[in-house]
Amino acid sequence: MTLSPSKLNRFTMFKLPAAYLCGIRTKAISEQHCVVTVRHRWINQNPFRSMFWAVQGMAAEFTTGALVMSKIAATGKSISMLILSNEAHFSKKATGLITFVCDDGNLLNATIEKAIDTGEGQTVWMTSVGTNREGVVVSTFRFQWTLKLKS
Repeated sequence: MTLSPSKLNRFTMFKLPAAYLCGIRTKAISEQHCVVTVRHRWINQNPFRSMFWAVQGMAAEFTTGALVMSKIAATGKSISMLILSNEAHFSKKATGLITFVCDDGNLLNATIEKAIDTGEGQTVWMTSVGTNREGVVVSTFRFQWTLKLKS
């Protein structure tokens, strides 16, 4: 199964309705990267008139998770995926259109292959960077995914 932005947006609508209602939308996905946007609006703001940190986290997580789902689907194997931990850094107020990009698709290949070969759980850290329209970084998220072949 090849994942496309429209398939991922439909998935978000039905399986992650909070993310969909907040305006999180997939714009592009390939072997190496995933791009997701979210616009600062009334429904996703904090009291300081910027985007709530958790909305940024949902968008960032989705860039990494979509890559993981895509790579797992390509193997044809049944592999579980779960976030073990995450880190976040906020560097500027998030207003307007924020674009999150994860370029860590290449990190997944070896991790998934090792999970399949050993049958043991493997972990991989993936990074998603959020920028505003001017290209200024507003937040950076790191997620540690665990991947394990299901028995």
